[in-house]
Amino acid sequence: QVQLVESGGGLVQAGGSLRLSCVPSGNIFSVGAMGWYRQAPGKQRVWVSTITSGGSTAYADSVKGRFRISRDNAKNTVYLQMNSLKPEDTAVYYCKFTPDMISTTKGWREVWGQGTLVTVSS
Repeated sequence: QVQLVESGGGLVQAGGSLRLSCVPSGNIFSVGAMGWYRQAPGKQRVWVSTITSGGSTAYADSVKGRFRISRDNAKNTVYLQMNSLKPEDTAVYYCKFTPDMISTTKGWREVWGQGTLVTVSS
C-alpha cells in the first residue's frame, strides 16, 4: 500500500506564502492523479487542486491565481505553492492519490496523506 507524506505547513501572516510537499512511498505519478484537499475547522474536506498523470492541472475557484500545483518526477514529489494567503485558507491540507480507471482495475486504490496544518493569521 502506497503512503503519502505531506510537509510544509505552518503559521504564516496574511499575504504570505507557503509551499507544501507530498512524497509518495512509490512511483505512482504515471498511474493516477495527485490532488490537494483541505479541511477547515468545523467544515467538510474540500478539493483544492489536482495534477493528472499527463500533467494537466485544475484549481478550485477559491485558490485560482494564488495557488499552483506542480510535480517533480525526479524527486517523486508533488508541490502546492500557496501565495497571497488569506485567513480563510487556514486548514489541514491533505494530499490524495487517485488511480486512473485502468490502474483501478489492476488493484490500485486511492490513498490519503495524514495532512499538514496551515494557519494564516490576519
